[in-house]
Amino acid sequence: MTTRPPDVRIEDLADPVLPAEIEPIRAAMAQMGEQAQLTEEALLADAASQTGLDDFGDARFRTNLRVLLAALREEAGLSPAGRFASYSQVLQLLKNRLLIEDLVKRHPEIHEVRIERPIVIAGLPRTGTTHLHNLLSCDPALRSLPYWESLEPVLDARERPAAGEPDPRIVRTPAAVQFVDAALPYFKRMHEMTVDHKHEEIQLLAIDFSTMLFETMAPMPSWRDHYKATDQTPSYEYMKKVLKVLQWQRGGTRWVLKSPQHLEQMPTLMRVFPDATVIVTHRDPIAVTQSVATMVAYSSRLALARVDPKRIGRYWAARLEDKLRACVRDREVLPAERSLDVRFDDFMADDMGTVERIDALAGQPLSAAARAAMRAFVLENPRGKYGGVRYDLEQLGVDRDERRRALAFYVERFGLRWER
Repeated sequence: MTTRPPDVRIEDLADPVLPAEIEPIRAAMAQMGEQAQLTEEALLADAASQTGLDDFGDARFRTNLRVLLAALREEAGLSPAGRFASYSQVLQLLKNRLLIEDLVKRHPEIHEVRIERPIVIAGLPRTGTTHLHNLLSCDPALRSLPYWESLEPVLDARERPAAGEPDPRIVRTPAAVQFVDAALPYFKRMHEMTVDHKHEEIQLLAIDFSTMLFETMAPMPSWRDHYKATDQTPSYEYMKKVLKVLQWQRGGTRWVLKSPQHLEQMPTLMRVFPDATVIVTHRDPIAVTQSVATMVAYSSRLALARVDPKRIGRYWAARLEDKLRACVRDREVLPAERSLDVRFDDFMADDMGTVERIDALAGQPLSAAARAAMRAFVLENPRGKYGGVRYDLEQLGVDRDERRRALAFYVERFGLRWER
């Protein structure tokens, strides 16, 4: 047993102070950001040039891409370093798309791969979804998405390692994780990132340029409005295609998936995965709001020229309310015999009992090997092992009493309690 570090309050949300050791990297990124072109034509050309490929598949995604790039240029308020980071992220997504399309073209049998009976976790961040996802993913009979694979689903054939050599994707991912750990030393208190940690499929939805992932980059109202007004079914179908690619490459027969995005896309989720078992997690939504908004505001220092925690707080208070209203509206879309509501307090009090209930509902045998792996994970990853963060709604421009009134509909619907 180790002593849990004391909780901290992040005092510099509005006036970030970055560690001196990352300044040379930031300066280099800023210099490259001055040259980075956040335009559709430039990014498509750069992706094609770097992969030697030019077939991006269905051109429908380009509408999403154009809206995103315009929002990044005109609304996000990116710093030069943030401009380079955004350029690099979009470029990688386009390269991923080219490599996926090329692989499927060369191996059309991928279309015949079946994604059957996935177990899907739909819940806001900070409601226990990460711990639940990790526990379920300990089961060797279930397939999950490691972080390194989410960043690069298909390896460029020109990088294929020789026998006995490591996958280059696994080799290069630690650098990104180490940079985040150095630049944002408190981030792991809110959400630990490792090379192999189980990641959300929003990273796969991003390859079709339609995901709530982009909203974490900066408040971008035009992107938000486009996303909310667009039928997400084609993008979920594309994500399913990527899951087929991953299953074809590295095996697995039953996926465990997770994303807060699914809360406002339940009808879409069930159209694309009609045999899914869906677990909906719940917690005091004010506790969730202050945690999510703080995490986004804290990480924004790496990309934004000026961080406005109150603008970010108000933006995320509204967006999380959107998702909760959609959850209440659409909850009955999920089949009663294949869906379960899990309250945060109940899960924290008996995590293995919750897993047993989920596996029984999903018809997933819980083997002795799976139980042992889950117990080992819990011992190695106690809650709050890096210490916690003391959240402050006033820092975020959010009024607790107003939020209680606004979110009472959700708390009453799922029998929750306010945590303070």
